[in-house]
Amino acid sequence: MDQQTLAMAQEMDFSLLALFLRASLTVKFVMIILIGASFWSWSIIVRKFISFRAARVEADAFDRAFWSGEPLDELFDQIGPAPDGASQRIFAAGMLEWRRSHRHDGELIAGAQARIERSMDVAIAKESEALNSGLSFLATVGSTAPFIGLFGTVWGIKVAFEQIAISQNTSLAVVAPGISEALVATAIGLIAAIPAVVLYNKLSSDADKISSGYEAFADEFSTILSRQLDA
Repeated sequence: MDQQTLAMAQEMDFSLLALFLRASLTVKFVMIILIGASFWSWSIIVRKFISFRAARVEADAFDRAFWSGEPLDELFDQIGPAPDGASQRIFAAGMLEWRRSHRHDGELIAGAQARIERSMDVAIAKESEALNSGLSFLATVGSTAPFIGLFGTVWGIKVAFEQIAISQNTSLAVVAPGISEALVATAIGLIAAIPAVVLYNKLSSDADKISSGYEAFADEFSTILSRQLDA
């Protein structure tokens, strides 16, 4: 490498900001999309960790209240027909249908058990949908971000070769900046994709566990009501 080429290489700024500013418009657009997707993914991840923790705490607290021996009618009167917690909403859905299934003379309308179970199933489906909301975005980012970044890299390399052809100079000082800018797009794509994939699997598993807890509670509640119906 001659002294002029070495001096040009030393003067070149290879910081991330400089690489972004020197990149072509298409590569800049790809980088902005990936950075935005990464920030949005992390906002979903943080919100999900907070909401899942709150859901587990609420479920544990309600489980203790449910099995405390307090009459279910009194517990329902305390929380009301539109409570805040997910477990409470599932319980309220069952209790509302239980009360609606009684005629004015106190006798139960036929098919009460099936209607109560369906009411709780609908409530569980709504809570499961809320738990899983946003996770599909993480899956999309995890599966597409590397390829979007790769597109930016391929485009950046194309632009770099065009600059080589125009300048008719194949020295490292001419080639390196363009290649570096292109590779940054792939790096950003991987930075966006890897946490999204790992934490999607984690959060999806946590959502399934919480939903399974709701279903187990609904089964236990349905069993209690079934014994009362048989009695």
